Amino acid sequence: MKVLISFLLVAALLAISGSAQMNGNVTVAQGSTIEIASGNRTYPAYLAVGPGDASKPGVVLLHSFGGLVPGYRALADNLAGEGYVVIAPEWLTFGRPTQDEVVGQLIRDCISNLRSRPDVNSSALGLTGHCAGGRYTMLFLPQIEDLKSGVAFYGFPYRGGDNQTSPADHISQLDAPMLIIHGTYDRASPVSDIYRYAADLNQSGKYFELKVYQGQPHEFMIQNGTLSQSFPAKDAYWQMVTFFNRTLKA
Repeated sequence: MKVLISFLLVAALLAISGSAQMNGNVTVAQGSTIEIASGNRTYPAYLAVGPGDASKPGVVLLHSFGGLVPGYRALADNLAGEGYVVIAPEWLTFGRPTQDEVVGQLIRDCISNLRSRPDVNSSALGLTGHCAGGRYTMLFLPQIEDLKSGVAFYGFPYRGGDNQTSPADHISQLDAPMLIIHGTYDRASPVSDIYRYAADLNQSGKYFELKVYQGQPHEFMIQNGTLSQSFPAKDAYWQMVTFFNRTLKA
């Protein structure tokens, strides 16, 4: 399939007209805390539900190693306001998991919760995550068949650890479209690894889209625990929303 790779030189661009604006004209949903039982443990999770009674796509949102700070809750609220039901589990509740499958099972249990809701279209489920959550998005999008698309923010495609496989090891299993969002000044996850991952995806014939923001560091969407209002952050949000609209609402 045709691969779309787009590069953004932030200093050279004007604002994009008609894009979704965080805390702008978009309806902002109000979330609540729920519990997700997974692996004999119970995790708190943030649930944000879009307006109206119509069936909506569902999205699981994974925070970074910094935890479920207010910025991620705001992001879930904004995405819900676009017409989604969003669950953001606090996957670090019991510390950093030593096995990737602990998070994988939590994602699956969040999906089960979404599928049980009458206001969720169970055939339109997505996954997104930041930093470590971006790595888990890259890792489990190929492994969980219920997921129809995913958006990975500044993930780690070649990181395994503790005898775990890396996301790149599962490229052959990837059937769902994926959007990758990254910054060129990312020291934690060098953009060179993202270009390499893109080349591997392309060679395998897997559909993906890549948005690279020149000069942006790791975790540029969430700054000091809050949702950034910078142009790159707003544009990255718009890229995520329009990608999910195309892959989950079409």
